[in-house]
Amino acid sequence: MDAHSRGRADDIDPADQWVLNPQTGNYELRLDHSAGQSAPSAQSSRTTRRRGSTASRTASPAGSSGRRTAGVPGQRRRRAPGAPDAPGGGGTPPAAGRRKRKPQKSRKKKALMWTSGVTAGMVVALAITAFAYYEHLNSNISTVDIAGAGSGGFKKDQAINILVIGTDKRTGDGNEGYGDKNSAGHADTTILFHVSKDRTNATAMSIPRDLMTDIPDCETKTTEGTKVIPGEQGVRFNTSLGQAGRDPGCTMRTVKEITGLTVDHFMMADFNAVKTLTTAIGGVEVCVAKDVNDKQSKLKLTKGKHIIMGEDALAFVRTRHAFGNESDLDRIKTQQQFLSSMIRKMKSSETLTSPSKMVDLAEAATEALTVDTGIGSINKLQDLGTELAKVNPKNITFTTLPVIDNPAETVKATVVVDEAKAQPLFSMMQNDVSLTEVKKKEKDAKNAQAALLKGARAEASEVRVDVYNGSGKTGAAQKTLDWLQNDEGVFRSTNQSNAPQEIARTTLEFAPNQADQARTLADLMGLPATALKQGTQDAGEMEPMKLTLGGDFKGAGVPITGPAKAPEGVQKVVADKQVCAE
Repeated sequence: MDAHSRGRADDIDPADQWVLNPQTGNYELRLDHSAGQSAPSAQSSRTTRRRGSTASRTASPAGSSGRRTAGVPGQRRRRAPGAPDAPGGGGTPPAAGRRKRKPQKSRKKKALMWTSGVTAGMVVALAITAFAYYEHLNSNISTVDIAGAGSGGFKKDQAINILVIGTDKRTGDGNEGYGDKNSAGHADTTILFHVSKDRTNATAMSIPRDLMTDIPDCETKTTEGTKVIPGEQGVRFNTSLGQAGRDPGCTMRTVKEITGLTVDHFMMADFNAVKTLTTAIGGVEVCVAKDVNDKQSKLKLTKGKHIIMGEDALAFVRTRHAFGNESDLDRIKTQQQFLSSMIRKMKSSETLTSPSKMVDLAEAATEALTVDTGIGSINKLQDLGTELAKVNPKNITFTTLPVIDNPAETVKATVVVDEAKAQPLFSMMQNDVSLTEVKKKEKDAKNAQAALLKGARAEASEVRVDVYNGSGKTGAAQKTLDWLQNDEGVFRSTNQSNAPQEIARTTLEFAPNQADQARTLADLMGLPATALKQGTQDAGEMEPMKLTLGGDFKGAGVPITGPAKAPEGVQKVVADKQVCAE
């Protein structure tokens, strides 16, 4: 730092502050008393004394500061304009011990220099703070390596399936009194959140915890390595997590077995998540159709609308005795109404324009959630959040897996899947058919299919096709081949075994000169227009089309096209509308 930054630059020529250090061979800044600086170091003093034959010493006149200026060997000392070239030379010297003042910088220029310095400092400080906060948020996130469950990622041009799991594990401050504090936890509240490929709609399907189902074998990673936990048949769905050492990957596999949809990632939250997230956004508005005083959940509300957060919010989503027939299915409806309101609050300008709420929400979310390693960082969660945020709340529909009472029970305590209603719902989700935009989707699909499938059909016996299994269902290709050859007369079909990878939707790839064959096969299998992939070059006479069965395959001869509307009786809650809990 030179004299200009030490407060007395107007009286000092900076060039006079530099001397040659003979030990280093470098010019060094001399910290001189006249500039309001500390005295030279002992080393500098010794150097000056040793160089007495070459360093000139200028005596200070009375009243001067007594500054000494060391000369530089081989160079002339700088002088002020008008000073004599040598003793006795011409010119009028300035007053002894003083130098001519340099032109003073304008106050405006000094202010600009100061302001830019402060601004640069603030940018650096903010960058450091932001990085530190980023690292802090990253350290908040808990992750689980789910040992191959899920798709391993998501892409911006594909549908996304996220499994949201609410566990009843009693961890966290203040949660010890909720039931069995030593429980390993269950999949108490489970929602499969499906976001369409074009991000125009989403379906959030709740899966009842008391659903009787089969849990497949699943791999889990432990400190001792990877081990396989045996599956079980005919047990409650909620035992797919926590029990027998099962991790969220086991729940993901179970959901895939039930619905046919591959789950990309999971997010798991405990009781504290409800309390901290609702507090971070300043509460969630709920509506009750009657006075509520549930002594078990501690929920106490008067009829009408309320803003609830923290313990009250947890009581609201936990209550089973305040609404409906006090069943878990009615509690699911209450939770869906609550989550719809929470989504509206999170996407509101009140939250998005409040820096403090956004910071609180980031803190609460990263501390409350446990996710798979595939989305276990702030960057990945932000990418996922950006995709989910594209969906308008008016096109987010909450529904519940269609079920009926378990016919094997005299005293009804569990439920089983209502296949007649569930399969069409699964097909709608697999084909991105919105529960709130079914009319538009149906019209678009019909128009597209009419344009693509308009034209001649080949005879079934003329259709050549190779069948690949990308569905993940064992034997799907062979079953389809048997059906095509034995029931439909497509004799020129072959089983090519497994596809290179599993896919979500069935596709039929064909050349332009195979369009008549493709139309015939599409009619037979009930393929939607989106499944047909026409190439640009004609195929050889003996070249077959390529049919790859996807996750939407439900069985040989079962049409793959998703229904235009949900079956009658399927329960729905739209996220942009408030419903009073009854």
